[in-house]
Amino acid sequence: MLQAIMTQPGTIEFREVPIPEVKSNQIKIKIKRIGVCGSDVHVNHGKHPYTSYPVVQGHEISAEVVEIGSDVKHVAIGDKVTIQPQVVCGKCYPCTHGMYNDCEELKVMGFQTTGMASEYFVVDANKAIALPEGMSWEQGAFIEPLAVAVHAVRRAGDIKGKRVLVLGGGPIGNLVSQTAKAMGAEAVLISELSPYRLEVARRCGIKTVDAQNEDLLEAIYQHFGADKADYIFECIGINPTMKQAIDYARKGSTIVVVGVFADLGAINMGFVQDHELSLVGSAMYREEDYIKAIELVKEQRIEVDLLVTHRVKFGDYAEAYKIIDEQKDKAMKVIIEMEE
Repeated sequence: MLQAIMTQPGTIEFREVPIPEVKSNQIKIKIKRIGVCGSDVHVNHGKHPYTSYPVVQGHEISAEVVEIGSDVKHVAIGDKVTIQPQVVCGKCYPCTHGMYNDCEELKVMGFQTTGMASEYFVVDANKAIALPEGMSWEQGAFIEPLAVAVHAVRRAGDIKGKRVLVLGGGPIGNLVSQTAKAMGAEAVLISELSPYRLEVARRCGIKTVDAQNEDLLEAIYQHFGADKADYIFECIGINPTMKQAIDYARKGSTIVVVGVFADLGAINMGFVQDHELSLVGSAMYREEDYIKAIELVKEQRIEVDLLVTHRVKFGDYAEAYKIIDEQKDKAMKVIIEMEE
């Protein structure tokens, strides 16, 4: 089978490699679509702190099951699936208490272990999540990032009837905004610099504030009133927006940190203490988040198609990163299309 290998930052080579044999508890899947995410871009730039080279990327996928092991009962040949990419120890405190996304020895396919950027992939059957027959392959590749958003919203707590501010209008910020709205938030406001991403957010039914030309604090009062936001989601991973989240929170607000920070955070802990703010981290997802994400797409409560800005063939994998680097904020989600 053909496999895309990033041999060093910015360099992808294609190699013919044997397809692993399917063990009794495993399945073989034919990859259909692969989404490129921000963490993949960090790897391409050589700036991901926990990834070494060579590495096979690919963790946002949809696929068809083409072979099953003798002990596999819940997955059948021909099923549409996506895959949970976490590889966990199963023994540490988080794993034994239902929090395997926080495994002490966590590895993620495409970063610390082999990802799915290949024509076929063999994986433990318990990693597979069934997709509805009517869901497109492209929508199926969105379930992983949408599960990130679902998990983040659940980390906030009961969001029904609450006012939500999202900082960052990239794919994750957009999906967090849509998920909060779909799960019952009274009002959702997204703050973003890019005119293009603001327009996409509006087309997805989310109210926006142009952070480049509007005063964010004034916009918060305008949309939420004097009580400001109940929940603030930081979805970029940079100090300026983390500072905004803390400075503009009302006393007693909850701030959910979704963005991945490359630099050490420099935040006003005085405000956190004096204002009784709750700082909550959100890391990846669990199976129940996948199930909810699938439900939201199936019920058409989340718009994912508008987030796809570019599509490239598997053989042009490197072109995806070129598009992202050159188009920047106008490249919301780039999808790798496999040969049918």
